[in-house]
Amino acid sequence: MIAGVLIAAAAFSLTSPAFKEGGSIPSKYTCDAGQTNPSPALAWTDAPANTKSFVLIMHDPDAPMAGGFTHWVLFDIPATTKQLPEGFQAGSVGVSGNSGFRRGGYGGPCPPSGSHHYHFMLSALDVPTLGLQAGAPKGDVEKAMQGHVVGTAELVGTYQRQAK
Repeated sequence: MIAGVLIAAAAFSLTSPAFKEGGSIPSKYTCDAGQTNPSPALAWTDAPANTKSFVLIMHDPDAPMAGGFTHWVLFDIPATTKQLPEGFQAGSVGVSGNSGFRRGGYGGPCPPSGSHHYHFMLSALDVPTLGLQAGAPKGDVEKAMQGHVVGTAELVGTYQRQAK
């Protein structure tokens, strides 16, 4: 509080120019775009001051399998990074973990039926690295994150395939 005025800290947030929070993810970022489905551009602001790195996980909790389906795992993203461009390629920034596709990199939404929710979760960590190798699965990344998360920002998009 300064001079009787409460000053609120800005909230750590994750956004995309491709879709709004809770909005539909455009088909160009999905399996309906074929093998070329690029990742959407992402940007974040107001990370906690003690952030040393970030972890990004994209997960579909609506997938018809226990625990849902993970579409993207990226860790050891430097704290100086504030955005990922459309079509981001693993290795240029951070370390790519294995997704549910059993490979690194982004894999777009491809729900078998109905509308699914895709959670892009960005975690700010107080360590510069998780000490994991490329290809680490989501579970190993989450275990290594324990006790180091200083903030989280989430962006949720939806996607439903169109009948052909």
